[in-house]
Order: sequence, then C-alpha cells, then structure tokens
Amino acid sequence: MEDASTSIRRRFDRAGIAIAGLCALHCVATIVVVSALGLGGHFLLSPEIHRLGLALALIVAAVAIGWGALRHRRAAPFVTAMTGLSFMGGALAMPHGTGEAVLTLIGVALVSLGHILNLRPFARRT
Repeated sequence: MEDASTSIRRRFDRAGIAIAGLCALHCVATIVVVSALGLGGHFLLSPEIHRLGLALALIVAAVAIGWGALRHRRAAPFVTAMTGLSFMGGALAMPHGTGEAVLTLIGVALVSLGHILNLRPFARRT
C-alpha cells in the first residue's frame, strides 16, 4: 500500500507531466497560430509566459524529482529532468523562433521523461 508521501509525490510527477505537455502544446500552437493567422503574438510570445512556465516547472520538478531522488536513490530521473530544465532555461536566452521552440520541446520531453522515470516502480535497496 502506498503511503501519503508517495501519493503526494506521484501527484507532483503527474502535474509535472501535464505542465510539460501544456508547454509543448503552447510551443506548437504559438508557431501555428502566429504563423498562419498572425493572431495572438503579443500574448503567446510574451516572455512572462515563458518565465512563469519555467518557474512552475522548476518548482514542481524540485519537489517531485528531488523527493523521489531522496527516497529511491536513482539518478536517472533527476539527471534526465535537470537536463530538460537546462534546455528550457537555454531556450529563454534565445530569440523567439524555431531554435527556441526546438530547445523548449527537447526540454519538456526530457522533463516529462524524468517524471515518468520517477513514477516507475522500483526495488528498494537495502
């Protein structure tokens, strides 16, 4: 049976996956909407949205991935998620465009993978 702390961590991991998915959707939607229709650029390309998204991803990953690393002592989820967050941070330093979107999508994919690895059952080491 799952204890309360594991249940909370799992919820954070699931929230992290959802946030990463929303970020990926935002990237693709921004490219499509702004390119095809020329609408929403002032809102969708706003640096504040990107900073807020990265801050939210950092908080959720710090709780879920950090908690999981302390609990199960596996490096793979932590290293994968931190690499993804680094890509996302690097994307903030780039001008809006394809390069930024590619770095962000790589980042969110890695952060999601880190959360998925963190959710996987593991054998306790004794």
